[in-house]
Amino acid sequence: MVSRADSSGTTFVFTKHLCAISPEFKDGPGFGKTINWPGAAKMVKGPKNDGVTALIKQTPGAIGYIEYGYARMANVPMASLQNKDGEYVAPGLAGGQAALAHAEIPENMIVWLPDPAGKDSYPIATYTWMIFYKKYDDSQKAEALRKMVGYCLDEGQKIADKAGYIPLPASVVEKVRKASMNIQ
Repeated sequence: MVSRADSSGTTFVFTKHLCAISPEFKDGPGFGKTINWPGAAKMVKGPKNDGVTALIKQTPGAIGYIEYGYARMANVPMASLQNKDGEYVAPGLAGGQAALAHAEIPENMIVWLPDPAGKDSYPIATYTWMIFYKKYDDSQKAEALRKMVGYCLDEGQKIADKAGYIPLPASVVEKVRKASMNIQ
């Protein structure tokens, strides 16, 4: 297996999913941006998505984990995985959107999808987060940030798939748009 050598959000999301589906993994290595993998002495480690990708491609029979968009752009074969509902789902637009659509987003907008429900949901999915202060000393900066969020929700969604990301479901777009009004 090929894993990340560096601290990684990809490792965090992958291991959070493994903990959700396996009590042994949860009680063992657990989740985090870096973990002590079982059998680590036999693992090959690469830095960042491009390092892991290169090692997967040059090592016959290797498996590893990288983000979907990177795998797609690097033309790396990807695995269909069994989801919470027992269905095997291929990574991609449909499975990713189904997973994101099943998320219940709380008021603070912090949400994890360690094992999303839904027969069409790909079992490993997450959002890309933007973090803002609620209050800025400069009202023009706050306005520019709100406009940037609006651009991401409008024009950005049109190119998300091409850029290797899953376009947000309409319900999520509206929730984020509303939350962006808190940037003052």
